[in-house]
Amino acid sequence: MPVPFADLQLQYETIKSDIDRAIASVIRDNAFIRGPYVDAFEREFAAAVDVKHCVSCANGTDALYLAMAALKVEPGDEVITTAHSWISTSAMITHAGATVVFADTDGTTFTIDPAAVEAAITPRTVGIIPVHLYGQPADMDAIMAIARKHKLWVVEDCAQAHLARFKGQQVGTFGAAATYSFYPGKNLGAMGDAGAVVTNDSALAEHMTMLARHGGLVKHQHQIEGINSRLDGMQAAILSAKLPHLAAWTKARQDAAKVYDAGLNQIEDVLVSATAPDRSHVYHLYTIRHARRDALAAHLNSKGVQTAINYPTALPFLPAYARLEHRVEQFPNAHRDQGQILSLPMYAEITTKQLDEVIELIRGF
Repeated sequence: MPVPFADLQLQYETIKSDIDRAIASVIRDNAFIRGPYVDAFEREFAAAVDVKHCVSCANGTDALYLAMAALKVEPGDEVITTAHSWISTSAMITHAGATVVFADTDGTTFTIDPAAVEAAITPRTVGIIPVHLYGQPADMDAIMAIARKHKLWVVEDCAQAHLARFKGQQVGTFGAAATYSFYPGKNLGAMGDAGAVVTNDSALAEHMTMLARHGGLVKHQHQIEGINSRLDGMQAAILSAKLPHLAAWTKARQDAAKVYDAGLNQIEDVLVSATAPDRSHVYHLYTIRHARRDALAAHLNSKGVQTAINYPTALPFLPAYARLEHRVEQFPNAHRDQGQILSLPMYAEITTKQLDEVIELIRGF
């Protein structure tokens, strides 16, 4: 049977009345920019992820910029992040005015290697941005210990890790701030672009709010020079309608991952990503490694199983960072993974029959 990589239409159909009612309410109230629906979602999401403040914005990329701008990153500063992720994290380090410094992944969980982070620290280092890649938390104990030792701030990139936990504590609550994306395909996705920064620091939250709203908390009262990065009312209402379902959707993803794990661990040459002890993986993506990745992907796609490669080129090797003149031996794990990773279909509504179909096709290959 055809197995899509994700099925946003199916998700919509399961909560159609909630979504339609939310959209109709925004249209009725003409609450398109800011307003009560945005305020409500900020309160609800802050409560859901165990923080005091949620500052909504236009997208997850802007969220990263707002966090670093509020932390007063300056030219000459260095910020360390993972060598294998989406480019938003590293690009916003540059746009905030700092120099990006990459650290290799740990070789088993796809997340940043704390030892590589510490080795990358220089007198110019001001912060660390760990990415909870694919939905698995990075090693926050080790990262926070390094940050305290070297007096660095930490901003967690939680774009793929809504409700993930490290040793029982929510990701996004360890550092000075954390950023979220609500891109439609995320575990909690809008029907357009949307993002947020969360923090327990009231002063930082106020500064980020001003930055996102043209530099002021009240219209026409510009305290600083800001940008225009606002969550619109429609997306806020849609996110509020979806948020009560997020915990159940997360559990469904985790249950699906258990089926994959049980079937794929029995297949020679298929390497299932490890979930480290004391970490709850929320499986935004279910990613395996295989030495013949491209051939396997072609086989699955020919049988109607959609796959993806997240991400085919590790960040240090992109043309955008040619100026840094990185070498393969600096990032051996990220370089190996970029040629072997394959993301399989994963969404809350995927059926056991579909999962079994994917497993059998991989076994057949």
